[in-house]
Amino acid sequence: MDVLMPQLGETVLEGTVTTWYKKVGDSVTKGELLLDVETDKAATEIESPGAGVLSSINVPEGETVDVGTVLAVVAVEGEVANSAAKPQNPATPTPSATTSSAVSSAASNAAPRGLPPKSTNTKLSPAVRRLLNEHELDVNAITGTGRDGRITKRDVLAFVDAGGSGTAVVAGGAALAGAAMARGVTAAPNGAQPNDEVIPFDRFRRVTADHMVMSKATSPHVLQAIEADFSAIDACRLQHKDKWKSERGFSLTYLPFVARAITQVLAEFPRLNSSVVGQALHLHKSINLAIAIDLDHEGLVAPVVKNADGMNVKGLANAINDLVVLAKSRKLPPDLLSGGTYTLSNPGPYGTLFTAPIINQPQIGILSMDAVKKRPVVIESPAGDSIAIRPVGMLAQSFDHRAIDGAYSAAFLQKLKSVIEDTDWSSEV
Repeated sequence: MDVLMPQLGETVLEGTVTTWYKKVGDSVTKGELLLDVETDKAATEIESPGAGVLSSINVPEGETVDVGTVLAVVAVEGEVANSAAKPQNPATPTPSATTSSAVSSAASNAAPRGLPPKSTNTKLSPAVRRLLNEHELDVNAITGTGRDGRITKRDVLAFVDAGGSGTAVVAGGAALAGAAMARGVTAAPNGAQPNDEVIPFDRFRRVTADHMVMSKATSPHVLQAIEADFSAIDACRLQHKDKWKSERGFSLTYLPFVARAITQVLAEFPRLNSSVVGQALHLHKSINLAIAIDLDHEGLVAPVVKNADGMNVKGLANAINDLVVLAKSRKLPPDLLSGGTYTLSNPGPYGTLFTAPIINQPQIGILSMDAVKKRPVVIESPAGDSIAIRPVGMLAQSFDHRAIDGAYSAAFLQKLKSVIEDTDWSSEV
């Protein structure tokens, strides 16, 4: 039974094995933790697909291989583990990886001019690239001991421990710095101060940071926001909150109501439920709603409620709570970390007023719902204007200006506001 490198996101082409928890010959049970893998979007645990014996490990720690590569083989009872005798060479692309290799080749051909030539080590893991940049090392100065001469994390650390240093930064950092100096621009200080407490980024922080920088570099972000009156939702929550909490064990919050409104409005504004692929916009038939979840201030993930447009508030509340439980226990399966078509972020419980979220690539839009608080608002009527106290919250959407323009986004937000304010929500829970 093969253990494969999973696809943790639509644009992910490869992943890095970071830790093996078992060795060849160990007995394993179905669902038992085998290893950790990391991509430029996520880090996750890989479990055994069946019970048996780990008969081969094909990819050692620190190696980067294509999605779909056989990482290991578990020999189950009654099965002849032929593949154990013939470990797959990760350097030889599998049929499913052929397209990925072609995409990688095309991307390298499109590299910006003026950057130094890349090393012949074309397979550098995210962890290796980070170390090279952090220590300002020349990738060509390091000898790789990995498969096919690839540089591993251990190679970089050994080079640093031996006193190695360099002036060329991987991915062209030195060339960019040189160009800045030529323009008379002074390099920014590194920010270090005497007696600083140093907290190295862990893998979740690094992966999140890389993804956020990539998103800002990929999409021209535009932010728009609108206020919504949550009185109709509050009335429903007040009516059902006690029974809901006693029966389900978790609170009925604003989140599933806004999620439900989003799925309804996205059906009318399909260009926000899409992705830019090359020079075309791909409209997705299903609405798969990603929910941003904070991991107790130690990282951020955005697992996906698949086919969210087929659920009411009750169904969405249950699905979102299930994702939160899995995420905080670090047990999210890989299939729930990919396939999202639009993202909902919810910093509101922390009392935020206004948030400009970063787009979750390769999606087009992301909505932040901030705190709902009682505010004085003007009520217009034929008898004249009056002031009333209403629960009001801000809905802020960042969108990719390559795909849509401001009028389209504004119309979406206005419709979303109307659905939130004018729906009779009692039938939804």
